[in-house]
Amino acid sequence: MYSLHLSAEQIEFRDMIRDFVAQEVKPVAIKPERLEPLEQPLLTDLLEKASSMGLRTMALSEDKGGAGADALTSCIVAEELAVGDVDIAAVLAETSALSHILFDKLMSPAQRERLLPAFASDDRFHLAYADREPETDTRIGVAYHQKRAEGRIATKATRASNGDWVLNGTKSGVPNAPVAKLFIVSAEAEVDGKSGPHLFIVPAGVPSLTVRAMPQAKRAFHGIGGAVTLSDCHVPADNLIKGDAALLDTVRLHDMAINLGIGRAAYEAALEYSGIRVQGGKCIIEHQATATRLADIVISLDVARNTVWRAAYASDHPDAVSDRSLPDLPLAAMARVFTSTAVYRAAKDAAELFGAMGVMRDMPLQKYIHDAFICLRSGDGNADAKLRIAETLAGIRPA
Repeated sequence: MYSLHLSAEQIEFRDMIRDFVAQEVKPVAIKPERLEPLEQPLLTDLLEKASSMGLRTMALSEDKGGAGADALTSCIVAEELAVGDVDIAAVLAETSALSHILFDKLMSPAQRERLLPAFASDDRFHLAYADREPETDTRIGVAYHQKRAEGRIATKATRASNGDWVLNGTKSGVPNAPVAKLFIVSAEAEVDGKSGPHLFIVPAGVPSLTVRAMPQAKRAFHGIGGAVTLSDCHVPADNLIKGDAALLDTVRLHDMAINLGIGRAAYEAALEYSGIRVQGGKCIIEHQATATRLADIVISLDVARNTVWRAAYASDHPDAVSDRSLPDLPLAAMARVFTSTAVYRAAKDAAELFGAMGVMRDMPLQKYIHDAFICLRSGDGNADAKLRIAETLAGIRPA
């Protein structure tokens, strides 16, 4: 079974980020004047400072300039950041995860040599994966007891006379799009005589690539996102990635850890308030009803954390499944379902302890509930995650 002892490095990372969040991020993120407007701009100065601490390249291997953090460490970092500001946590976690997949696994040595130095040296250099398309199912859907169908990609890549690739299409809901300096774009292309989906490296700022930021009120995910349009966008022939594109569709465990951070922020606010709010001649935490509600919240969050950490451990140690130390189940999907449900309930219960103040726009509790609801409904949703679990139980494996 996995060890519950964190390494000295993991504890150091956690404590460093916890202090940074408490001292610098949270005081700015929950200012009443920032909470009141519907649009809450990304805290770019704090994002850059967090990047300079190495959090943008956490998962990138050490020999390429990163920290080489495993999935568990990345989850610990994402949770701590999300306690302060969920959008900063989401942007950094997405870039960190993509940097590991791209520079450590997918890119050719020549591509890595050409692009890695700029990425590693620039704290404002973020990455984005553009795969979703408007009104087009570009994902492999869950079809319980049915054969899965490949999604159709409307974005096309064709060869120019000089050998370059010319991309045309639109991608919607792209995380990190407004701050990204490098995009990985999925497109239908003919390579070596065979047509199919392929990945292309597209630097930001190239002609015929436009990014339109998505209003915060219309985002179904945390961080910052937007639509990417490619209109006769030319990229060099060697910007084609020949690695396994499926690596980019792996479950992002840091999303669940970010969700935990939201729940923890709500719980910590409720715990602090219950120690200073006096009712009936004593602090409300001394009333049994309040104390038991806080106990329910902390129990659910701690159990949720254990599901996330176990899924992260399984990701770092696949042999733990093969030798039957861990069950051969979709642990990430299980963690997603339990965590998103538990955190949404915890945020609502925490807000209840504030009474009418819990719904005021200049108080952070209404934000925590909204953030938790996004986690509950983002991506493919819990219904699809449960079907993936059910398929495993029924012995149905993806083709």
